[in-house]
Amino acid sequence: MQRIYYLASIAVLLVLVPSTCAQLNTLAVGLGKKYFGTATDNPELSDAPYVAQLENTADFHQLTPANSMKWDATEPSQGVFTFSGGDAIVAQAKNHGQLVRGHNCVWHNQLPSWLGTTKEAFAWDVLNEILNDDGTFRQSVFFTTTGTSFIQTALHAARAADPGAKLYINDFNIEGMGAKSTAMVNLVKSLQAQGVPIDGIGVQAHLIVGEVPPTLQANLAQFAALGVEVAITELDVRMTLPATPALLAQQQKDYQTVVAACRAVSGCIGITIWDWTDKYSWVPGAFPGQGAACPWDANLVKKPAYAGIVAALS
Repeated sequence: MQRIYYLASIAVLLVLVPSTCAQLNTLAVGLGKKYFGTATDNPELSDAPYVAQLENTADFHQLTPANSMKWDATEPSQGVFTFSGGDAIVAQAKNHGQLVRGHNCVWHNQLPSWLGTTKEAFAWDVLNEILNDDGTFRQSVFFTTTGTSFIQTALHAARAADPGAKLYINDFNIEGMGAKSTAMVNLVKSLQAQGVPIDGIGVQAHLIVGEVPPTLQANLAQFAALGVEVAITELDVRMTLPATPALLAQQQKDYQTVVAACRAVSGCIGITIWDWTDKYSWVPGAFPGQGAACPWDANLVKKPAYAGIVAALS
């Protein structure tokens, strides 16, 4: 009876604790997840108030370099390599005991104009966005040159270069069940049957307010049932501006739904938001007229979305 009373008291306290006092990574790890993290980028590291929150390991135990490990950044001219950008974010993470997710090795975008890796990453998005929405392979320079053999080549090379890292295929529009998520399942099964190293599926989760797929949790579960890790890798929830109280309230529900889905699937190891503040969100540059996609606003103030994450993790 005392144990039941104790557990009930803890539950009440969790409800009563303001979201401003909650800590996202602390809550996630307490539920058995590996991390709660965020993307970041090199220009942001000169913003002292931003960096102060980035270093808050109670919220963020994992960092993803948004751009500085992509091919155009690491080899801007053929045969000329520079890893300074990625190294700076790795150093930022190491100085605060944070994990690094390597992002990414093979992608159809941000290729160097002429067309080393770090071993500090716990995981690599080896293959990024290689599927079309209908489940066919994207007609990238890699596919048109090699067919599908670039997939096996990239994964084998990544395993040889960094044997301790988890190797992921990362993509968007695979949040819910459909042709693209089915193609991902079949691809992973094929790679496993061929003995190609594949450790995880990254679900980007660039979402729109009010449009979280109702099959999200079931889809995460079907990915995890393949025997691989699953991670929410690039979460944000954008809206048509201006932000209104109604849109922010729906965004809060949407963040809560996504995080709760990962919580419910044991094979979903962690969640990364695609930067934590609207100040540095990629959304307005990619989707004119849209934005306000992150859990903190442009003034680094927590939005209702933060409380939604806390509710899902409490």
